[in-house]
Amino acid sequence: MKLIHILTLIFFILTGCSKTIKPQQLFTDVQELSSDKYKGRKTGTAENQMAAEYIIRRFKEIGLNAYNDEYKKSFIFTDRTGNETPQGSNLIGYIEGKKPDAIVISAHYDHIGIIDGKIYNGADDNASGIGGLLSIASYFAKNPPEHTLIFAAFDAEESGLKGAKAFVENPTIDINLIKLNVNMDMISRSRKNELYVAGTSHYPFLKSYVFNTDSKIKVLFGHDTSGLGGDDWTNQSDHAAFHSKKIPFLYFGVENHSDYHKPTDDFSRIHKEFYQNAVHAILETIKNIDKSVSIQKVFRDKLIMKE
Repeated sequence: MKLIHILTLIFFILTGCSKTIKPQQLFTDVQELSSDKYKGRKTGTAENQMAAEYIIRRFKEIGLNAYNDEYKKSFIFTDRTGNETPQGSNLIGYIEGKKPDAIVISAHYDHIGIIDGKIYNGADDNASGIGGLLSIASYFAKNPPEHTLIFAAFDAEESGLKGAKAFVENPTIDINLIKLNVNMDMISRSRKNELYVAGTSHYPFLKSYVFNTDSKIKVLFGHDTSGLGGDDWTNQSDHAAFHSKKIPFLYFGVENHSDYHKPTDDFSRIHKEFYQNAVHAILETIKNIDKSVSIQKVFRDKLIMKE
């Protein structure tokens, strides 16, 4: 084979490998979910359910399976003010692996709605996590995983992690088969190009799976040790529900920015290059874990050693 042909083949292999995430679809999903028509996606509103229907439509386009032919799993809960909301809706799809052991990949799609007449669109918090979840699901739909992957778009995170708590109390599969939660909450903005991953101080054996090959983004460990006060993220997003059941977690997120929980958290303020690189880094970690010989054996043995 001529050298030019060899070089051309190598080029196509490398460029093909690098395009594991389709950036335009990633941005389209976030722009849609954080648009004014969803009015901040507050749990219990018609607009929140509009967002749910959009995500379900994307699940179907991607080709995710549904448990018992239904993606939507409703639940009743009492919010932080003591009021009972009619219902929240978790959205659950999955890709069956060669092994039954499951990884739950999650992000919440609700936000805080309208306050004083202003729409809080929650582009980073957390349309960005849902965009990442959909992109990762699209990758594995075309590249079948070794282990079963459950994709969970949780509702009512802003009301006290109610959707994730409802899921672990009434999971779609035997909870003993769930070996890990990978949670994404605010992953699209960082002037420093820093994406944090929390969880390894609680589950140190997970550290070796977090390996990022992209020099354009810094994946840093932290925000998961006692004594940090509000900077300890252990119980600050949906992964906390899994942690309470002693299911290991990795939580990917960025530090708070000036638009956090403000009406200015809009799509126009997302850092597109960082966001795309963040989703690639998270996908890379999930691929590393999925390729492990048996997460059931590895995680069980490591947890026994930790105890």
